[in-house]
Amino acid sequence: METLGDILKNSREEKNLILRKVAAEVDVDQSLISKFEKNERRPTMEQLKRLAKFYNLSETQLVINWYSEKIAEELKNTVSTSEILRIAEEKLNYYKAQVDEK
Repeated sequence: METLGDILKNSREEKNLILRKVAAEVDVDQSLISKFEKNERRPTMEQLKRLAKFYNLSETQLVINWYSEKIAEELKNTVSTSEILRIAEEKLNYYKAQVDEK
């Protein structure tokens, strides 16, 4: 399974770019981009959007990947993960329904 870091690193390498060039173009410190690629840090949403635009990647897909990794990291040592996710989905549907009613 490809991680967000893998996607970012592969995109950079496919374009034959060095970290310094990407950092300058997206206005993110070079060391941070390296940490993103190694899955040591997660970019902010703003940084993620800039990287998606720069690499010409689907912003939606990167955001989905970002959130799924955040959730997986949070729940990786938790019992009843499937139950937690099922109930969370029910709550999301409830919240969406509340917004739609307004």
